[in-house]
Amino acid sequence: MTVSEFPNQTIGELTITAISDGYLHAGFDLLSNIDADDASQMQENAGMPDHTAVHINCYLVREGGRTVLIDAGAGGFKQWGGRLKDNLVFAGIHPADIDAVLLTHAHPDHVGGLIDSSGEAAFPNAELLVHQQEIAFWQDDGNLGRAPERAQGNFHFARRAFNAYRDRLRTFETGEVLPGMTAVPLPGHTAGHTGYHLECGGQSVLIWGDIVHFPHIQIPRPDVSIAFDQDSNLAASTRSRLLDIVSAERLLIAGMHLGERGFARIERMGEGYSVSYEEPVPHLHVRQAESKSIVAGLSDAGWGRNPSELISAGSAAGRSSIA
Repeated sequence: MTVSEFPNQTIGELTITAISDGYLHAGFDLLSNIDADDASQMQENAGMPDHTAVHINCYLVREGGRTVLIDAGAGGFKQWGGRLKDNLVFAGIHPADIDAVLLTHAHPDHVGGLIDSSGEAAFPNAELLVHQQEIAFWQDDGNLGRAPERAQGNFHFARRAFNAYRDRLRTFETGEVLPGMTAVPLPGHTAGHTGYHLECGGQSVLIWGDIVHFPHIQIPRPDVSIAFDQDSNLAASTRSRLLDIVSAERLLIAGMHLGERGFARIERMGEGYSVSYEEPVPHLHVRQAESKSIVAGLSDAGWGRNPSELISAGSAAGRSSIA
């Protein structure tokens, strides 16, 4: 098996491949603003055989001699996922080949694959890049103390992952984090939840992290939030704003829970939106102005809030950060 056998898109000189880590399950009782029966019916209407399954994607980005991984999956944490390493090998990529790992955020289903069973770095040559607010949130003992007991393990796990890369850990705030890869603030899900806008040769794609967990529910109904959001209201606002932008721009998007096909476009449908999955295409023609419009469109969406405010807001809403 080669990279070409996985869902992939070519963006200028970049080859971007969706690599599956497998699945986790999340009950509809974790969703807000929707009845569980209605959520189940939406999944049924979309042809989803397992209504509560949440797929986990990671994205491999290759250009010339550089190989970058965006998120590292769950790595088998709580028996979630765990297929990333094998799938990378099937794609012809070994752990030592990864030059950098970009994190969208530090929930377990995104950092679990960063470390092996002994707690050592799974990608021995990789630099780890994380938004500085994300690092600050999970390293803050005050946040740990205020978190529900069931969520405190996530703090310890994130810290283990960060510590394994302590000599190769780089934080950022905004702007270009690697050549052709720009951080896009997507606040609400976590303190430093970040998307990445990849642009090369006038073509682009937005990897939007955890904007949705159930795409066939939350894209038509962006008001539906999940208990994993630290600030559900801010997450819903970010989701609505982003869906409006990417549908208007017809921008190619990718997401960690978008599904096995990995890439899609969003279309406006009345009061909501629909998702149209993308077939592999060698060349995509996207307007150069998109990266500016995405960042500008989200600039007043609440980015820059103190991480302590986010956990307080999440606790007030009775929510915990899980995935």
